[in-house]
Amino acid sequence: MEDQEAVSRAIADSDAICPLFVFDPSFYADSGLACDARIQFLEEAVASLDRLYAATPAPATHVSATSGGHELEATTESAMPASDPGGTPPDTLQCADPPGLTIGYGDPVDLLARFVDQGWNVVTMATPTSRYGQRRDERAREACGDAMTFVSGDGLVRDAEWPRSDWQPQITDWLAASQHAPGWDDHDTVRVAIQTSVTPALVDRRFDIMPTKTKVPVGTHRAATTTLREFADRIRSYPGNISAPQDARDGTSGLSPYLNFGLLSVRQAHQYVDENAPSCRGAEMFESRLVWNLHYNQKLVDWPGWTEKAVNPVFEGQNEDRHDDSLITAWKQGRTGFPMVDASMRCLRKTGWLNFRMRAMCASFFTHILHQPWWIGADWYHHHLIDSDVGINYTQWQSQAGLIGKPSQRVYNPRKQVRDQDPDGEWIAEWIPELAALPSEFLDRPEKAPLAVQDECGVQIGETYPRPVVDFEARREQFWSRYERQRPVAARELRRQKIAKRASFSGGYNAARAIAAKHGDSEDDATKGTQVALDELSGGEAANADPPPSESSTTDTRDPRDTSADLDRSPGQTPIPSGTGETAGEPSPDDRTAVEGQQQPDSGDDDTSAEADAEPTGQTRFGDFE
Repeated sequence: MEDQEAVSRAIADSDAICPLFVFDPSFYADSGLACDARIQFLEEAVASLDRLYAATPAPATHVSATSGGHELEATTESAMPASDPGGTPPDTLQCADPPGLTIGYGDPVDLLARFVDQGWNVVTMATPTSRYGQRRDERAREACGDAMTFVSGDGLVRDAEWPRSDWQPQITDWLAASQHAPGWDDHDTVRVAIQTSVTPALVDRRFDIMPTKTKVPVGTHRAATTTLREFADRIRSYPGNISAPQDARDGTSGLSPYLNFGLLSVRQAHQYVDENAPSCRGAEMFESRLVWNLHYNQKLVDWPGWTEKAVNPVFEGQNEDRHDDSLITAWKQGRTGFPMVDASMRCLRKTGWLNFRMRAMCASFFTHILHQPWWIGADWYHHHLIDSDVGINYTQWQSQAGLIGKPSQRVYNPRKQVRDQDPDGEWIAEWIPELAALPSEFLDRPEKAPLAVQDECGVQIGETYPRPVVDFEARREQFWSRYERQRPVAARELRRQKIAKRASFSGGYNAARAIAAKHGDSEDDATKGTQVALDELSGGEAANADPPPSESSTTDTRDPRDTSADLDRSPGQTPIPSGTGETAGEPSPDDRTAVEGQQQPDSGDDDTSAEADAEPTGQTRFGDFE
């Protein structure tokens, strides 16, 4: 509520306001939109907002069923259905005392239309949303007409021919601007809250919500501010805690679910760190990641199809002819025979959390090695992640799956990740207890452990833990062979303005042309100005990335196409050396997810192509869950 332009505008422009939240049953159906733990987090956030409103001094009405001259009639859409265990809604709605949040249930468009019919105006934030959310918002505009106002208060650019033109300066200005405080003291606006029978507990009972995940954060405003404050105090250690999952659990900010559900705004987090955290590399890295949060959500604003279709039509339907339920199940359950993948997938399913590097590695493995359709994996992440941000999750999956058409593509090697990120096997031991006794030197390839070692440790590869479900090297080579055939055609597609707009590169159309030119495509005169666009790259988004590794770093000069070389990069790219800590080889912009794990940017990614995603600045399966 502290940085909510829709609320502050409504208070300033209205005689009376009625803060409203509607539980949409679409998100509770058996469609896999969200795990029970994320639904519980949302419900905690709603209850927290209700308490926050009730505790905020403001003029309030206590007149039953009327406010500000607007009659409020009882509607079944504003309460649980009569068949629910909570009982039938009251015949007359009573104004709550103290006035907190009005909670409804049902089709939000129908309920909003009832308010409009009774003389109310509707003010809400415009938010990045999926196809479902877009259709819902379009229906609301049609049903409410001029009484419906969407406020663009999140810093993202809307209704522009090329939203990415001068995008970075606009974002910088927005992050530095004053927050939209409610301003209760400056206005005599009456606050109304209508008492309905709807409560989160009744919704839980209606849909048998029974969370089973562990270590789930608490979805309250107080928890959000406490998490932000504590992270700012330890932000110096942030750069070294991003990549290794065992360190990332407590070493990263933990703010992504609070940002996704609006308990904090990106601007609040940015300004708090800027004003209260020590000046250090950790603070700079975190603030840059907040910009990446906006970067990916801008992509979804520019093209909601990210959730359903490949950005580049050349890759539409990729791997659908190779759909294999047994491989998909092994990946979901964490039984692929690749310990780093399996530990990560088990952690995701059990806790709803996974740091960026492991999310990217598992996505790469699913699409490039198992050769499965990207959207199945993306939907699985979206279902389980507590912090699942639609924009970040699906744009990241398309980027990791190589569906955009960039000249180089990352393929993570899960065996290398064991050696780099879990050399002592702590992460693997926690999530794959059947391998806990195996000596660490065999954890990257348990199937290579001698039988004598297995017997001594009580491990039986192929029985207590599976053998690899695929031949990694052969599958990786198959991917590269196909990708190299596709990418010149994909480059030509990027020259089309329609596709360039879909991709939402930070430098706009020039960025798309520059990326296409890297494929060696010189069709027509489109390469004119390419060097200019590439020069923009060095001063645009790339300028926000961490500095390159020092010249003293050791460079791996092995042939990247040599499958005996345990490298994680695309053919022909310059290797990025491993540095100490998290300072070497910052991933490019489109290799990141929200704050640090989602949905979160990574650092020191020696699996990352040196030129991947380099941009100049400048069938429906689910709905959004925001």
